[in-house]
Amino acid sequence: MDARIGGVPLCDYFSASDNQAAVAVLQAPGGPGQAELDVVFLKNIDPVVAIVQLEAIMTGCSYEKASERPRSGELLSSPEDGPPFVVSVSDTLVYALATAAQDDLVRFAEPWSMTDELRQLGISVDVTAGILKSLIGLAQRAQADGRRLYCWWSL
Repeated sequence: MDARIGGVPLCDYFSASDNQAAVAVLQAPGGPGQAELDVVFLKNIDPVVAIVQLEAIMTGCSYEKASERPRSGELLSSPEDGPPFVVSVSDTLVYALATAAQDDLVRFAEPWSMTDELRQLGISVDVTAGILKSLIGLAQRAQADGRRLYCWWSL
């Protein structure tokens, strides 16, 4: 799914075997899509705020607790070298996404679409549900292959 919204940062989510393989994406012109990785192309669904809010909603914890989990929005690439940057996604969220049922799409999409960040972008519940469906598929494929999730953030 390509849920790109004009004029905002690219936040493409992809799977890789480990942090080193994820950061190697920075060497591929055009990011993870050009590196032939499994990727969900998004814009402005950032890994530090929006994705952590999704994790809080899906796991029933506070944003603060979700943001403190290992790998939650952790910058893996050197800040001096970017953008683009590579940021990790917590294993807790990957598990929550990978084990989500189809019925969970609407249950999680609605509160996520009501967060300030997604409301300001004008992203509807239907679009949010589509983004979730894509992220769930990515997480399921990643988990089946023993991979982790990352975000390639670029302007």
